[in-house]
Amino acid sequence: MSNTGGRRKPPTIHDVAREAGVSRGTVSRVLNGGHYVSPTAHEAVNAAIRKTGYVVNRHARSLITGRSDSIGFLLTEPQERFFEDPNFNVLLRGCTQALAAHDIPLLLMLAGTEDERRRITRYITAGHVDGVLLVSSHSGDPVAQELCEAGVPLVACGKPIGLGSKVSYVAAADRDGARDMVRHLLSLGRRRIAVVTGPLDTPGGVERLAGYREVLAEEGIEYDERLVVSGDYSRASGEAGAERLLAQAPDLDAVFVASDLMAQGVLTALERAGRGVPGDVSVGGFDDSSAALAARPQLTTIRQPYDRISAEMVRVLLAQIGGEDPAAVILPTELIKRGSA
Repeated sequence: MSNTGGRRKPPTIHDVAREAGVSRGTVSRVLNGGHYVSPTAHEAVNAAIRKTGYVVNRHARSLITGRSDSIGFLLTEPQERFFEDPNFNVLLRGCTQALAAHDIPLLLMLAGTEDERRRITRYITAGHVDGVLLVSSHSGDPVAQELCEAGVPLVACGKPIGLGSKVSYVAAADRDGARDMVRHLLSLGRRRIAVVTGPLDTPGGVERLAGYREVLAEEGIEYDERLVVSGDYSRASGEAGAERLLAQAPDLDAVFVASDLMAQGVLTALERAGRGVPGDVSVGGFDDSSAALAARPQLTTIRQPYDRISAEMVRVLLAQIGGEDPAAVILPTELIKRGSA
């Protein structure tokens, strides 16, 4: 290769073909998915790419394939939620790592307002990404519906409400996890078990409340609306929810909280009210996020398998981009016992 001004020119597809002993067309087919290429030629091309240090010109390839070779990570929540809630960061990191194995970059998109959602939807449907990992969706949120109607490959984290089988999703078994936590609290002798739900326009909020109600019904315990309040998965909403519960049902002896971050707020309110945890009130969370370990006492909680969730979201999305039909994956949760219950 020649030098220009003392700088080495980057290797080209011709250099790879020469090193591999194959045609330029064979190299191109390998770079675009490996169709109609023998295993021997495929390996020779990959070895030549490693040896020459060739890097794909994504812009040039996108002009040929009509693909952007990038994926969007879309969070339809206010921006501050992304920085407060540790779950979003864990999912972002997991999806980034899973896509890195395919040499595909991930674009973070925050769309918490109507204007942002409209702008981001326009950007996505213009073909700037090949597919979308939708990390938070509320019923009535038009983004998932609009992307689906535009034919954009989409995988949601959690089952989107109201979209039936149109949208692929990967979810933890929210209802089973809630059932496990409520059973655990009952096993400790607790009977006045309150709940701080997630938003009831989200799948996690609906399913975790359903699990709570099912176990109470099975145990013959009457459902008491005074023991139920809703939050938005933030620490502040957990604290406010616990204050309402203490005012409405001062005889409560346990609280199942639908996220660890909200549970931190519940612990703050209980401490201020002079209620000991777990002596006076047992507290159970959900997620097993870093918030569970940072809480004092550390939270008994339901572990969501975030590493598997992110890996499955990427797998299902890439399969859908490749032409497969929408799919649903539900992963098991696990009860993690610590000091709060």
